[in-house]
Amino acid sequence: MALVLAIVAVLAIIYVVPFVIYAGASALRLVDIPSETSPQRFLLGVLVTKLGTAVAFVLILHLGWPGGWLTYSLIWFAMFAASEIGDAISGRSTWAEALLGVLSEAIYAPLAALSAFAILGLG
Repeated sequence: MALVLAIVAVLAIIYVVPFVIYAGASALRLVDIPSETSPQRFLLGVLVTKLGTAVAFVLILHLGWPGGWLTYSLIWFAMFAASEIGDAISGRSTWAEALLGVLSEAIYAPLAALSAFAILGLG
């Protein structure tokens, strides 16, 4: 049960934090709302992607991560940040979107790791 709870907690964190960051940036007109699909379809797509990430995040930890939560979160943050920068370089996203993504990840990677460690009794 702790495994499922950890996945749900991580999913909530990694879904909500970027939503709040991007919504704020959108309200300030720093980024545009995606227009290539409906908002519901866009958010569902993000949710499915984040679900896969949450499952991997928790299962890798559960299967025997040997270090602490901060190291774990820094490794995930580095992977996420590199992906955001790569998307901006390739033109799949704007630099503003990439920077907002990196900001989101700087917040949610440690929160997700700390939560998962606590729920799984590892910290």
